[in-house]
Amino acid sequence: MTTSDSAAGTTQPRHLYECGTLTYTKAALAALFAWLLWGDFCLRLMEAVVPSVLPLKLKALGCPNWVMGVILSAIPGVLNMTICPWVSFRSDRTRSRWGRRIPFIVGTLPFLCVFLGLLGWSEEISALLQRHLPGLRGVAPATVTVGLIALFMALFEFFNMFVNSVFWYLFNDVVPRPFIGRFIGMLRIVSTLASMVYNYFVFRYAESHMREIFLGAALLYFVGFGLMCWRVKEGEYPPLEAETERQSKGLGGVRTFMRECFTHRFYWLIFLATGCAAAGGAIGPFNIFFSREMGLSLDQIGKITAIQGGAALVAMYFTAVFVDRWHPVRISAYLSVFTFVAGWMSWVWIFVSLPGALFFWFNLAAGLIATFQGTLSAAASFPREMRLFPQSRFGQFCSAQAMFRSLCTIIAGMLAGAFIDLVRYFCHGSDFAYRFNFIWSMIFSTGAMILTVMIYRRWHQMGGDAHFHPPAPWSPQGTEEQPVTATIGPQTRWLNLAIYVFDALMILSALGIPLMMVWMRQQQAFLAYKWFGGALLPLAVLTYGWWLVLRRRIRRDMALARRGEQPLNGIPHHGMIIVAGTKFLLALILWAVQVVMMVNRDMQMAAIVFGIANVATNLMLVGAVQLMCRVERGYSTTIDVKLAEVNAQVLTR
Repeated sequence: MTTSDSAAGTTQPRHLYECGTLTYTKAALAALFAWLLWGDFCLRLMEAVVPSVLPLKLKALGCPNWVMGVILSAIPGVLNMTICPWVSFRSDRTRSRWGRRIPFIVGTLPFLCVFLGLLGWSEEISALLQRHLPGLRGVAPATVTVGLIALFMALFEFFNMFVNSVFWYLFNDVVPRPFIGRFIGMLRIVSTLASMVYNYFVFRYAESHMREIFLGAALLYFVGFGLMCWRVKEGEYPPLEAETERQSKGLGGVRTFMRECFTHRFYWLIFLATGCAAAGGAIGPFNIFFSREMGLSLDQIGKITAIQGGAALVAMYFTAVFVDRWHPVRISAYLSVFTFVAGWMSWVWIFVSLPGALFFWFNLAAGLIATFQGTLSAAASFPREMRLFPQSRFGQFCSAQAMFRSLCTIIAGMLAGAFIDLVRYFCHGSDFAYRFNFIWSMIFSTGAMILTVMIYRRWHQMGGDAHFHPPAPWSPQGTEEQPVTATIGPQTRWLNLAIYVFDALMILSALGIPLMMVWMRQQQAFLAYKWFGGALLPLAVLTYGWWLVLRRRIRRDMALARRGEQPLNGIPHHGMIIVAGTKFLLALILWAVQVVMMVNRDMQMAAIVFGIANVATNLMLVGAVQLMCRVERGYSTTIDVKLAEVNAQVLTR
């Protein structure tokens, strides 16, 4: 795949592409991409198995939820917090004939695959041990099996930390810089395809063929990743300087690491936001039980995930462009607010129970409606870190963030299981408790949203789009210079479109209620009729009135900015307002379908609950837009600046 060493002094033809000492023809570059993407496909399939299948196995064994939290969240968190930083640190400084990344993969891959396979045979091994070890004969078989799963899980995760850490660094070492963006885009597509394949074709057999799934994943990973390591070649790396090697050893390196990463308030905001998100995600392993409680089969759960993954593939085509044009820091801040609004609406399932087939379609539709916003948020996450962390120490800061995230995962993983057990106690041991999962995730999502907005505000104060440079405690200037990429600010045409989308959302929501009331009266659904007329219609009208006031303020500030005057509040960015408004406008159609179907099924209380959720969502949406206007106050002061003008301004700085 490599053709020559660029350090040899020869001039490379234009059809060769370089990455360090590596050079590629177009065919070699295509082969490199193919092997790396194949490795990622195998990795994603392998990683999909453990978090989706193991909770089912543990629950079948009667494992307490807090123990599940320890096994599925705390153990990986401890290893991620300790092994990953060391592996990252050592691989940067490794020099061998095979490179600095691949030796870590090849040396640990066989052990990883062995323990992954053993997870599927834990019950058989447990029975074998109890037959030959007298000390275990008095212990319940399920307890021994759970203990073995915990042991195999710990050993699997230990070796997985080696492979999974350095695989991502390999891209930066072998992929030519001009092709990084396109490669990451293809990587996301392949990852989604792997998830679709697993969820659509395999997950339905998670309970009936658990051993075969674990064994198949181990074999595929061993062969697939092994082939990738054989075909992908690393180049030569510059030798380590004696001073660098000396400072990276022992306690001196630890002190430097801690001083540079954990002494600036701005980075603490980023770490805390990431930690809150990780803590909220600790409830994730229990969400499959929520789906089962709502009447979904494993086949239906897998199909929902696969179909939504297919929709995400389409959305990925557009998101990369928008991330570059709107800035990932801005996208993350806005979408954290709008995602918070949508997340709280999960409270409806505490009061509404549907047949599994109907919940399947409602859940699928809601997921498809949210696909573009979710894909955009995911696409902005890694570029956001690249814009906020100093380039010279990017890996170091990513490692520090991973340590803090893992600490939060460890603690939250244990507490999330205890939370579920507590709720189950009040629900008399019923699986109805899993309907309260959203409370855990939304508590931490609230913290993550507040911190993400604070990061965005602080980013503005430190220069924003045109002048931000990461804080650098090691630098005499206090910051580290890095390239500034031009982005597009608010545009009159697109802001007007965003306003029209919200107009349609508020007007249709308000007008839809009296139309529903006429139909409800004809259907003799008088309880729903009274609620819609006595409570929901006045609230919808008040919400629309609040939007009209906010709408007038935004248009006033747009006019002031066009005249070169200072806006009184702030001008929201059009991009995320359009994305969020379109999503909730489509959700309005789903709401209407839900209300109609509930009335037709004589489930008037369910229709009322869906109606309350719609009005509450609109109320929170208007508040979210007003919040972002206030966040932009003093910083979003221009409008209709073209991309060419922004590029020119950046180049002259």
